Amino acid sequence: MTLLFISDLHLSQERPNITELFIRFLDEKAPDADALYILGDLFEVWLGDDMILPEYQQAIEQISKLTSTGTPVYIMYGNRDFLMREQFEQLTGARLIHEPHIIELHGQATLLLHGDTLCTDDIEYQKLRGMVRNPKWQDEVLAKPPSERLALARQFREISKNETAQKENSIMDVNQHTVEQTMRENKVYHLIHGHTHRPGVHNFLLDNHDAERIVLADWYNSGNYLQCDNETCRLIEFN
Repeated sequence: MTLLFISDLHLSQERPNITELFIRFLDEKAPDADALYILGDLFEVWLGDDMILPEYQQAIEQISKLTSTGTPVYIMYGNRDFLMREQFEQLTGARLIHEPHIIELHGQATLLLHGDTLCTDDIEYQKLRGMVRNPKWQDEVLAKPPSERLALARQFREISKNETAQKENSIMDVNQHTVEQTMRENKVYHLIHGHTHRPGVHNFLLDNHDAERIVLADWYNSGNYLQCDNETCRLIEFN
C-alpha cells in the first residue's frame, strides 16, 4: 500500500507555477497511490463554496478527475481554507476530514494534524484561531456578500504578513510539550503534520517509547510530498 501526504500548497493567483505543479503531481504521482491526504492549506484562501475563485477551477477539476478514477483524496482543513463545505466535496469527490484524524500506517496508529494547534507559544495566533474556528463566526462570514468576504480575506492576509514578520521563528514552531501531550491524548507514537513549513523527521522518546513526528514541506518554491509504502516513509521533492 502506498499513501501520499502533502500540505501547505497555498494555491493562489500570485503563484500559477505552483498550481501547474500541483496539477502535474495529481496527473503523474497521485494515480499510483492508494490514497492522497492533503493536510491543510490547499488554497491560500477559501471564501465559501458559493464563490470559488477562478484560479482554483483547474485544481478542482483535476482532483475530481483523480477521484473519479478510484483514488481516494482526503482533505483536512488548514488555517486558510476552513470554510470548505459539502459542495466542495461534491465538486471534487474528495472527503473533508477533521482533526484529530487517526489512520493505521505500518501497523501503527498515526495521528494526522494540520499542525497549527501544536504552536501554542504563538498566543496571539491561538486566540485568532479560536475565533475563526467558531461555527457561529463562520456562519456569519458565509452569510456576508462576496465583496465583504473578499475584503475580510485581504484584511486577514495583511495581519498574517505583519505578525509573521515581527515574530521570532521559534514562537511560530511547535511546542514540544504540546506535541507530546497531544500524542498522549490520542494514544499514538506517530504524528504527521504540516503548517510550520519546517520539513523533517523528528525522533524522540515519549513515556519511554520511541516516537516520531514527520513535518511536511510547503509548496512555495517547489513541490514536496511524503510517500509511505509498506515499510518506510520518505520526504520527496517534486519539480
